[in-house]
Amino acid sequence: MSRIGNKPVVVPKGVTVTIDGSTVTVKGPKGTLTRTFDPRIKISLIEDQIIVERTSEEKEVRALHGTTRALIQNMVTGVSEGFSVTLKIRGVGYRAELKGKDLQMSLGFSHPVVIQSIEGIQFQVPSADTVVVSGIDKQLVTQVAANIRRYRIPDAYKGKGIWYEGEQRPLKPGKAVGKGK
Repeated sequence: MSRIGNKPVVVPKGVTVTIDGSTVTVKGPKGTLTRTFDPRIKISLIEDQIIVERTSEEKEVRALHGTTRALIQNMVTGVSEGFSVTLKIRGVGYRAELKGKDLQMSLGFSHPVVIQSIEGIQFQVPSADTVVVSGIDKQLVTQVAANIRRYRIPDAYKGKGIWYEGEQRPLKPGKAVGKGK
């Protein structure tokens, strides 16, 4: 039994939802998102709530039930509030800056790393060691943040690299000096 799938998605004021078969379109103050779901999942709009129901008890349909509801909730939240991921850059000489809409980072390579702007994604650099990736599509925002982080994954010994804000990783101790003979 899906506990998440049984919860209705509450549609806030200022957000309109259009359901055409298995295609859901959500419009809000921040933008519009459209997604087509599996036709074995029934999606209906009753008053200000979206109800997600499964049409059978097959294992695959039961798995899609909660996933579909969570994706619709993310669409509603995205067009009303938006999503953002904050990255912290740690390391001597590591920094980020905006060049127009593109993100340029110095990460210890012989060349700067340039991330081209993507439609639906905004970059902000409040300080030289902080990058904020924001947009209305949660999947796209988190994927872009993960792609940026991939350039310098945090080092387990020195702590250098690109970290998610609030991420905690214990640092490994360095080489221990051997005992004298």
